Amino acid sequence: MINSVKSDTIIKFNGHEPFEKPDLVVVEEPLEIRVGYGAEDKRQQKSVYVTMRTPTGHDFELALGFLFTEGIIKHFSQIISIHYCTDNQQQIQENIIRIELDPTVKLDFQKLERYSYTTSSCGICGKASIEAIQILCPVPTVSSLKVSSDFIYQLPNIVEERQVFFKHTGGSHVAALIKLKDPNKGDLLLLREDIGRHNALDKVIGAALQKNLFPLSDTLLFMSSRASFELIQKAVMAGISIMVCVGAPSSLAIETAQTFGMTLIGFSREHSFNIYSGSAKVMN
Repeated sequence: MINSVKSDTIIKFNGHEPFEKPDLVVVEEPLEIRVGYGAEDKRQQKSVYVTMRTPTGHDFELALGFLFTEGIIKHFSQIISIHYCTDNQQQIQENIIRIELDPTVKLDFQKLERYSYTTSSCGICGKASIEAIQILCPVPTVSSLKVSSDFIYQLPNIVEERQVFFKHTGGSHVAALIKLKDPNKGDLLLLREDIGRHNALDKVIGAALQKNLFPLSDTLLFMSSRASFELIQKAVMAGISIMVCVGAPSSLAIETAQTFGMTLIGFSREHSFNIYSGSAKVMN
């Protein structure tokens, strides 16, 4: 956790008595993803993405998740290698990743230009529409998965207990994949944290890809954030059929979930939640 949080001195007000105290804050640093592509005898390099993330030791997963959810790769087998770029400055080494793609992978440069920068607060502005997702993922999610309301009530506590960075800083989002055994029981497969909710989701999807856990149609995704269009898009690309969020969804997030047959739940609390799409998968 050394590179993920840092200590700072703050002035805390408690009533009318301000005092100094040490406090842990989550680290935010840039990560650039570069891809090597082309024929074996004519390899080229291009920077495809820059994001502000928390260095939790899962940068490779973040990069893999991004490439997968943007439709650049479809299988982990399309990755030849992934490594940090070498440089004399250690910090730069850890903030630039190069991924070597199989020569058969074709890149859409116009699409990649639109995704060249993102922020942790608003995601990628002006992202592709629902129609663009349908080109990459034309078949709506088909799943017989069911989940009980009682299990949904348990999710915030199940996940919060395992949020190490949030526990120390209060400054990270979490994405968790839970494999449902039956409507009332599930196993936590993967959990990743980051200051950016989209990064946390890329990390958990990239980890699932790397660990050969696909397909994810029998898993539930829990997010500690609101549900934006970008998060729904990433979940759809991963084939996830049920998504539970602590916060509210946007109108476009709801429309996208409905288009792709995803169950979307918001305002998840210990004793309540709202269903915005796919209520048939939720059992009383």
